[in-house]
Amino acid sequence: MRGRFFQTDQVTQASLKSSDTQALDALTGGAFSAPTSGERASRVREWLAANPSAEQMQEVYRELSARDKGAARAVREKLDELKRARGQEAISAEWAQKAQALLEPPRLNIADAMAWQRDAAKAGAPLSREPLAGLKTQLADRIKGIEDLQHRVQVQREAAVLLAQRIEVLSTKSWRDAQAAADALRADVPEWQTQADALVADANWASVDARFPPLLDASRAQLQAVWEAFQSALAQTIAADADAAAPLPPVPVWADELRNARGLPVEAPAKPAKPKVDPEQKAKAAEAVTAALGKLEKEIAEGHGKGTSGAAASLRNALKEHGKLIDDKLENQAHAVLASAGELEGWQRWRADQLRQELVAKAEALFEPVPAPAPAAAPEAAPAEPTAEGEAAAAPVAAPAPAPAEPPARKPKYGGRKMQEQLRALREQWKQVDQGGPPNHGLWRRFDEACNEAYKVVEAWLEKMKSEAADHRAQRLALIEELQAWAAQNTTALNGDWKGFNRVIHQFETRWREAGHLSEKAFAEMQPQWKQALQAAEAPLAAVQKQSLERRHAMIDEAKELGAAPQLRIDAVKALQQRWQAEAQTVPLDRKHEQKLWDAFRKPIDDAFQRKTEDRERAASALSERDRAVLEASKALEAANAGGDVHKIRAAMSALDAALKGQAQAQAEKARADAQQETAAAPAEAAAAAPEASAEEGAPAAEGEAEAAPAPAPAKAPPKPVIAMRGDDRPGMKKTEPAPAGRGGKFGDRRGAPGAGGGRFGDRGGRDGDRAGGRDSRGGRFGDRAPEDRGPRLGDVAFRAQRDALEHAQQTLRKLAAQAHGEALTQLLSAWEQRSADQVPSQSELGRAVTPAIRGSWVKALQATPAGETGDALLRLEIAAEVPTPADQLDARRKLQLQLLTKRNDPSPAQTWGEDTARVLSAGHQAGAARRLQNVLKVLLRG
Repeated sequence: MRGRFFQTDQVTQASLKSSDTQALDALTGGAFSAPTSGERASRVREWLAANPSAEQMQEVYRELSARDKGAARAVREKLDELKRARGQEAISAEWAQKAQALLEPPRLNIADAMAWQRDAAKAGAPLSREPLAGLKTQLADRIKGIEDLQHRVQVQREAAVLLAQRIEVLSTKSWRDAQAAADALRADVPEWQTQADALVADANWASVDARFPPLLDASRAQLQAVWEAFQSALAQTIAADADAAAPLPPVPVWADELRNARGLPVEAPAKPAKPKVDPEQKAKAAEAVTAALGKLEKEIAEGHGKGTSGAAASLRNALKEHGKLIDDKLENQAHAVLASAGELEGWQRWRADQLRQELVAKAEALFEPVPAPAPAAAPEAAPAEPTAEGEAAAAPVAAPAPAPAEPPARKPKYGGRKMQEQLRALREQWKQVDQGGPPNHGLWRRFDEACNEAYKVVEAWLEKMKSEAADHRAQRLALIEELQAWAAQNTTALNGDWKGFNRVIHQFETRWREAGHLSEKAFAEMQPQWKQALQAAEAPLAAVQKQSLERRHAMIDEAKELGAAPQLRIDAVKALQQRWQAEAQTVPLDRKHEQKLWDAFRKPIDDAFQRKTEDRERAASALSERDRAVLEASKALEAANAGGDVHKIRAAMSALDAALKGQAQAQAEKARADAQQETAAAPAEAAAAAPEASAEEGAPAAEGEAEAAPAPAPAKAPPKPVIAMRGDDRPGMKKTEPAPAGRGGKFGDRRGAPGAGGGRFGDRGGRDGDRAGGRDSRGGRFGDRAPEDRGPRLGDVAFRAQRDALEHAQQTLRKLAAQAHGEALTQLLSAWEQRSADQVPSQSELGRAVTPAIRGSWVKALQATPAGETGDALLRLEIAAEVPTPADQLDARRKLQLQLLTKRNDPSPAQTWGEDTARVLSAGHQAGAARRLQNVLKVLLRG
C-alpha cells in the first residue's frame, strides 16, 4: 500500500509539474515548446520586453534553467539587474538621508560634506541620479559659499590692516595733511564696517572655521580704536591751533608743530616711572611671557613657518597683557626673539612670493604670441600730372594716420585635455604655496586671470567633446537599430553561406568598436542593448555552429579510431580529411576554438603516420649487405651524374646493375673464400714440395743447398659440396649424367628414342636433326630457361635510392646527348658556311643515324665547288623529317609530293635524306636554307 500511495504521489507531482510548464509556456509565448535554443532565447527576450513581475521571472528561470541554460541567461540577467536596482535604491536612500542630515543644521562641517561624496562613491551610490545628484550639487554650493566667505574674511582683515596703516602714517605727517585726509577716511572706515557686518549676516557665517570670527572681531576692534584715537587727537589738535591756551595733542609730531607755531621750545618727553607692582602678579606675568617665549624659540629652531607666526602672535599678546609687569631683561629677550621671528616670517613670505611669481609666469605662458605677418611694401607714389607750364604740381600728400595699436595675437600652447591638466596642476601648486606662507592678493589676481583665460580653451574643448559624444551616441543607437533590422531580415544564411553571414556580424562588431568615444556611464547604458541585439543576430549562426561542433567531435572520434587501428587506411584518412575541410569551409567557428578542434582531429592521424615512419626508418636502418652495396653504388652514380661525364655515368650504371644482380657481393665473397683457402693450403703444399725436389736432384734433404724450391702456384678451391638438391628424374636433369642430345622436354619425348631426334621423326634425317640440335642449343623450351638471378628483395631505402639514381642518370645522358647533338649540328652548319671539310663532326659525334658513307658524301660535297640549288633537296628533307615548310614553298612541296606518288619504285625521302643533305651542302650557303636544314637535321640525326 505504501508503494502504491507513493506511486500515486509521483504521478500527481508529475502532472502538476507538466501543468505548471504549460502555464509558463503560455505565459512566455512558447519559450518552453520552441524547438531550438535560439528560438527559446528570442521568445524569452520578447517576453522580458513586456516587463513581467519578479515572481514570474523567478518561476520561469527555475523551470527554464533546468532545460536550457542559454535561453535562461536573459532571465537571470534581468533578475540580477532588478536586484542591483533594488540595491541601488536602498543605497541611494541611505546616502540621501545622510546628505539631508548634513544640510539641515545651520552649521555645515566642510570636512564631513566633502567626505560624504567620497564615501558615497566608494559605497557604489548612484551619484549621477536623483536625488543624490541634487544633494551633491547643494553640498558643493554650500562648500563653495563657505570657502568664499572665509576668503572674504581674510580680504576684509587685510583691508582693516591697510586702513590702520593709513591712519598711523598720518600721525607722522603734518596735522593739516591729516585733516585733509580725514574726509576720505570718514567714508572708508564706515564702508569697511558695513562690509564686515554683511559678512556676519551671511547665512553661511555659522559654518565658517572657528578661527575666522575672532580674526574679524579683532580687526574690527583694532580699526575702531585707531580710528577713534585719530579723531580725538585731530579734534584736540584743531582746538589747540585755535586756542593757544588749549592743551597740546598726544601726537608728538603734531604737538611739536603747534609749539613751533606758538614759538615755544621743543621739550623732550619725560619717561614715566613704572609703578610698583605686586610680586605675585609680576611672577605670573613673567611665567606667561616665558612660556610664550619658549614656544616661539622652539618653532624658530625647527623652522616651522605657520607655527612661528602663531607663536609670535601669542608672544605679542602676552607682552601687550603683561609687558608692564615684567623686567627689562625679559622684555628685551622677547623683542629679540620677535625680531628673529619677523626675519624668518619675512623670508618665508619672500620665498612664497617667489614661488607664486613662478606659477604666475607658468600660467601666463600657457599662451604664446603669434608672429605678426611681414608688412607689405608701400606702393610707389604716382608721378604728379604736369601743369600747363610743363612743371609738375608739388601738392603735399598727407601721411596716413597710424592704425590704433591692437594687442598682440596669442594662441594656446596646449590642447584641451593637456591644458586642463596643466591648469589643475598649477592650482594645486598654488594651494600648497598658500599653506606654507601668507597670501599675496596681487599675485593671486594675476594668476587667476591667466588661469581663467586659459580655461576658455578647456571650455571650448569640453563643448566639442560633449557634441562629439552626442554624435557618437546617436551613431551607436542607429547602429543598434540597423543590426536589429538586419537580424529580422536574415534569420538564416543566404544560399547556405554561413561564412558570409559571420563576416557581416564581424563587420557590425568592427563598426561598433570604431563608433567613437563615450563616457563610462553612457557606454555602460548602451552596451547591454548592443549585446542583446548582437546575440539575437547571432542566434541562427550559433545553432548551426552547435550542430557543426557535434559533427566535428564525431569526426575526431573517428580519427582516433583510424589512428589506433593496426593497419593505417590511407583512403579512409583522405576521405575523413576531405569531410573535415568541407565542414570547416561551410560553417565558421571562432579561430582559437577551431584551431583546438583541428589539433585534436589531426593528432591521432599524425601519430599513426609517425608510427609508420618510425617503422619504415627502423626497417631501413637494418640494411643487408646487398642493400648497402646498392646504396653505395647509387651514391656513386649520383656523384657521376653531378660530374657530367658520359663514360663515368655509364661505368657507374654498370656498377649499380652489378650490385643489383648481386655480382659485386658474390665476387667479394669469392675473393674472401679464395684468400682463406690459399692461406690454409700454403703450408701443406710447401711441405710436400720439399722432399720431392730433393729426391729428383739426388741430394739429401739434410744438406740444405743454397737454391730454394720455387713456391707452388695456388690451387683452385674445391667445389663446395651440395647439401640439398631438388630431385629431378627427367633425362639429363641429373648432375651425374650428361644431358641427352636433341630437344628435351615434352617434344623430345614425343619424338621417341633418346639420341639424335629419336622417335618416329628421328628417321627424317638431317633437317630434323639439325632443327633438334638447334633447339637444343637454346636450352629447350622457354619454361626450362633458368631465370635471371636478381638476388633477394631490396629494402625500401635502397630501392628508392637506386631508382632515383637511374632516373637521374638517364635524364643526364639524354641531356648530354642533346647537347652533343646540338654541338655537332652547329659544327656541321659552320663547316657548310666556311666550306671547310675538316670541321665536319666525327662519326661518333654525328650519331648512329649517320653512316660512314653518308658522312663521306658530306665531306666531298663541302670539298667541291658550290654548285646547284637547294630547293628540291630541302623539300625532300622536310618531307622526310615531317617538319613544316615556309609558306612561300608550300605549293612546291605539294607538287613534289604528287610527283613522289607517281614514282612508287623510287626510294622515299626518308631513305635518301643523307644524299639530299649532301646536295644541300654542295650548294652555296644561305641563311634561310641554313635555318631550314637545321630544323630538319634536329629530327633526322636523332634516328
